[in-house]
Amino acid sequence: METAGLSPRKLAVRVGVSGKTVERWIADDELIPHARNREDASKALGVEAEMLWPKAVRERLRAGGGREIVESYAYRSACPSSVWAELIAEARDELFFGGFTSYFLWTQVPAFPETLRRKAERGCRIRFLLGDPAGDVARQREEIEDVSLTVSTRINTTLEQLARLGRADGIEARFSAPADAMNHVSLSVFRFDDEALVTPHLATTVGHDSPLMHLRRHSDRGVFSRFVAHCDELWERGVPVPEG
Repeated sequence: METAGLSPRKLAVRVGVSGKTVERWIADDELIPHARNREDASKALGVEAEMLWPKAVRERLRAGGGREIVESYAYRSACPSSVWAELIAEARDELFFGGFTSYFLWTQVPAFPETLRRKAERGCRIRFLLGDPAGDVARQREEIEDVSLTVSTRINTTLEQLARLGRADGIEARFSAPADAMNHVSLSVFRFDDEALVTPHLATTVGHDSPLMHLRRHSDRGVFSRFVAHCDELWERGVPVPEG
């Protein structure tokens, strides 16, 4: 801590603490005074409290909802495949794949079908919430994206892969309800027990060009839980995918 030309004794008087207390602040960069003392000291020195004790800002962020954000990526494609593979491999109870197409999982995650089959056999709940490939929102999205690998093609590819796995083995799949389709296509949430990868889709961008956040649960009222509640709500209103 720098006293900006003000002697420790004068600073102590202005803040209303002992001189020894101010000396400890100066000597120990790891020591963080109480919030009221930080405010009084910053006013006396004419600088922002964050300039004097930047660690206090970091601690406040970790104590709030921000601590649930493990990492963020400007693009989903920037998140390493190893992150996806490790989260899927380590999940024991709950796997929820809430992408509108989720097509990329079969190309990005090594041995994805075998891993899902093994997880299901061990009692892990596995759910895929997909968009309806014949729905209005899928068609609208295809016009917006204007790419050769269309939304409906990507969804149907995922459905073919799921059929090969056999949903009777504990792997469930639903289409989001027509009324929820727009909310679904704008936000993809993938849950792995108490961690999640969340992608808010931007305007005209395809999934891999949208940002991604890696979340880890720290409380039942945090960011993670809010996204999980969103997924569960869409799932409850979802429509079972027809067999065959």
